[in-house]
Amino acid sequence: MATTTQRLLATALATALTLPATAHATTTPTTTPTHTTTYPGHTTSRYVPLGPATADHARDAGCTEARTGTNGVRILFFGTQETDNQLREPGTSHATTTPRAATTKAASYAHHWAQGFTDCRTGQTTATLALGVNNKDDGNLTGPTAGKQWATLVHDARQRSTTPAVTITGALDAEPAWSTPTWARGWIDAYTDTTTTPLHTANSADGCPTTGTAHCNNNWTLADVHHLAGGGRPTVHALPQIYRTDGIQARQWANISRWGHTHADDPLRFAGAMSQHTACQQRTCNNTDNTPRQAWTQLTDALNAHASTRIPALDTATDIRWP
Repeated sequence: MATTTQRLLATALATALTLPATAHATTTPTTTPTHTTTYPGHTTSRYVPLGPATADHARDAGCTEARTGTNGVRILFFGTQETDNQLREPGTSHATTTPRAATTKAASYAHHWAQGFTDCRTGQTTATLALGVNNKDDGNLTGPTAGKQWATLVHDARQRSTTPAVTITGALDAEPAWSTPTWARGWIDAYTDTTTTPLHTANSADGCPTTGTAHCNNNWTLADVHHLAGGGRPTVHALPQIYRTDGIQARQWANISRWGHTHADDPLRFAGAMSQHTACQQRTCNNTDNTPRQAWTQLTDALNAHASTRIPALDTATDIRWP
């Protein structure tokens, strides 16, 4: 039976989202992993512009995922952090006039998503719901400030969760093009210093080599990319972007993990692979529309091609879409 405090929290969260209707295989996962030697299927992750989002949309998205019967990580990406605890929609720059949303609405959306998942699940299906932002540094926040703020929001949302079917974690989409490595390192260091709540990193490895130790784009090094994907942090799990149909991104991530094994005695902890097949059906893509199975297979094969990065199994893939 829910306590008075839980009922008050649920009421407060529902009120906060009164918006106009109009979107390593060696891990310590927070839900039962889907360890298998064959493709385990996929979940659906989402970009969520909070402006047009509603409580009903969130519940419907959670319910839809529950009905798949697939355990695993789902990421909700809410965009870019800005000053005054505001969030800017995914896919936009600082110059956009799109209205901002309070970060508390991300927690409210997650609450209603979890409610929908719980109401519609069959059997013992569970989800890890990772609340995410990106590393764009144009929101007038320092990396440490942004990381600490997001850690606090995720920790609080996790503590307020009222369903054992959904476990709240954090997420980060860190891409070399979007910030200096110093800004991004500051974000993830602050996050892990602030909370022990796990973090899933759905990062890119733009310009990184598939062999050797050359730099990546925007003067990021392999050490930077390894660090941002969880190097040295057992609560951080990589779920990298494996979008390209030529398989180069999987080979980049295998090389990054191999770098970690060689230079830090720390190959990455992979929690799956991310594709954007559905998003590409919604918007135009060019050879970056791997299916979830293709992304999962490419990463599995690339990791297993080297003894230092070989894995017993890779957990469920996730495919991202727009609302």
